[in-house]
Amino acid sequence: MRVAAAILTLAVATGCEVTVDPDSGTGSGSTTGGTGTIDVADARAKLDKLTVVTKTGSMSGYRRDKFPHWRETGSNCDVRDTVLKRDGTKVKVSGCNVVAGTWTSVYDGQKITDPAKVDIDHVVPLANAWRSGASAWTTEKRQDFANDLKDPQLVAVSASANRSKGDQDPSTWKPQQTGSWCQYAQDWIVVKSQWKLTVTAKEKVELKKMLEKCR
Repeated sequence: MRVAAAILTLAVATGCEVTVDPDSGTGSGSTTGGTGTIDVADARAKLDKLTVVTKTGSMSGYRRDKFPHWRETGSNCDVRDTVLKRDGTKVKVSGCNVVAGTWTSVYDGQKITDPAKVDIDHVVPLANAWRSGASAWTTEKRQDFANDLKDPQLVAVSASANRSKGDQDPSTWKPQQTGSWCQYAQDWIVVKSQWKLTVTAKEKVELKKMLEKCR
């Protein structure tokens, strides 16, 4: 209540829309702050139902701008702001813009205190989605995928981990933090299942191995 009173006093005194919320953000230990976490048995069942292809699809025609992001979520707000607020701790905002906080990258354990240095990763990369079915989607559907806050598709991570991952699937890249493999595999499976994307045989094998890390 003291924090809320201080915020109200600041707003009234300055006459501007400045919000400082030091206790916002979930700071959850899961790969994402989304709602797609499922139990391991369900994850295995969903994985077995995914369509397996013998080779990755073509990158012909792919461009990142075919997956428009970040979508606006209100006055001067966008999906990136939403994920930063959700995944951080002690987050401070000015209007909708996140200006401070602490983020722990679940991919490599890095702690980041400058929001400008935080990347918002697509758990299933846009290029991977393109190769596994999204090339046939409308731009509107690809936009929905790129801004998906309902499924565990977006997560705040370190820039170095995001660059290291690129557009790779679990057969060629996994988070440095092995403790996050269980959740990462579940999140990957949830997204591919929800969006009816394909997996390769090697990708499926590695996802099964990662699920073995679940306790």
